[in-house]
Amino acid sequence: MRTLILSVLFCAAAFAQPKIPRTPEGKPDFTGIYQWPQAAAGSERCSCSATVFDRKNFAPFKPGGEAFYEKPTGEARHDEPRDFCMPAGFPSGMLSANAMQFNQSKDTLIMVHEFQRMTRIIPLDGRAHRDHLEPSFYGDPVGHWEGDTLVIVTKNFKRWSIDDFFYTNPNEYRMHSDALVTTERLTWKDATTINYRITLDDPKIFTQPWGQEFTITAKPEWQKDGLYEYVCEENNRCPGGKCDGK
Repeated sequence: MRTLILSVLFCAAAFAQPKIPRTPEGKPDFTGIYQWPQAAAGSERCSCSATVFDRKNFAPFKPGGEAFYEKPTGEARHDEPRDFCMPAGFPSGMLSANAMQFNQSKDTLIMVHEFQRMTRIIPLDGRAHRDHLEPSFYGDPVGHWEGDTLVIVTKNFKRWSIDDFFYTNPNEYRMHSDALVTTERLTWKDATTINYRITLDDPKIFTQPWGQEFTITAKPEWQKDGLYEYVCEENNRCPGGKCDGK
C-alpha cells in the first residue's frame, strides 16, 4: 500500500510540473518574442509607461552613495542623452516598454530589444568574463545554468542611469557607478511566463546587493510582424521633441 501511495504521489508531482520549451540538449529554451518585463502589482510605475525599480527594494547607501541621485543640470545631452541617440544602457534599456526577441542556441543567447534595437549576445559555453575590454553601456554578460534557471552575470559598465524614474521625479535621476555588477535569473514559471529577477550589486553606492522581480510574458502572436525597426539619427536637433524651427 505504501508503495502504491508513493507511486501515486510521484506521478501527481510529475504531472504538476509545468511543461516548458526545451532545447535538444534538454535545457530550457527561451527562444521567442516577449513583452517587456512587468513589475509586480503595487510597485512604483513610471508615468511614461516604462518599468522602473521600486525604491522599497533599494539597499542602504554607503557614505557618499547619495551620488546615486544626480539632479538634472539643464544640459539636454546630460538630462536625456537618448534625445541625442545615446544608448539607454543596462538595465534601463531592458525595462523599456517595447517588445523583445530572444534567440537561443546551445552556446549563446541573443536578446534583441525593440527599443533602440538594443542587442545583447550572452555566451552560455562556460567562458569567463573578458578583462581587456573598455567599460560599456551594456557591460560584458556571461551566462550559466543552475538547474532550469539561466543566470546571467554582467559587469564592466560605464557609469549610467538605471531606469526612467526621472520622468516621474526629476530630482531622482538614478545613476549606477562603474562598479555595478548585475545578475539576472530567468526561470520558466509556466509555458508562457518567465520569472525574471535582476540583482544589482554596486559597492560604490550601496551597502549590499538588492534586486527586484519581474514577469516576462511570451507573445507568440507578435511573431507575425516581429520587432519593428527603431532608428535614431545622430545629432538630433529636436531634443525632447521640442523643435524651434532653427
